[in-house]
Amino acid sequence: MGFLKKAQQAFTQGIDPAIVGGPSNRSVGADDPIWQPINGISLQDYADLARDAQARGINDEAGMITLAKERGWNPVDTKAAFDGWVQRMGQSQAVGQQFRTLLGY
Repeated sequence: MGFLKKAQQAFTQGIDPAIVGGPSNRSVGADDPIWQPINGISLQDYADLARDAQARGINDEAGMITLAKERGWNPVDTKAAFDGWVQRMGQSQAVGQQFRTLLGY
């Protein structure tokens, strides 16, 4: 099946957008590995840090990593966790939705 046909199905028939490279809209169980912390940083930790950064007017990754160091987090592990959580949000809409919920949106 060609790309355009897949895209049309994905967006008109409710098929999972992952078929054309988007984040999956399938439900994710609570025990799915996608929820496991990355380098000890959970999605809740990431959201808490992002909320704190917003409150302090920090709006870039370098600032967030500096803020994470205040919490005793290793900067290299923190960067890897940020990248990993963003990647997971790109894989599953459920992760992005949960992140927004944890942020209070």
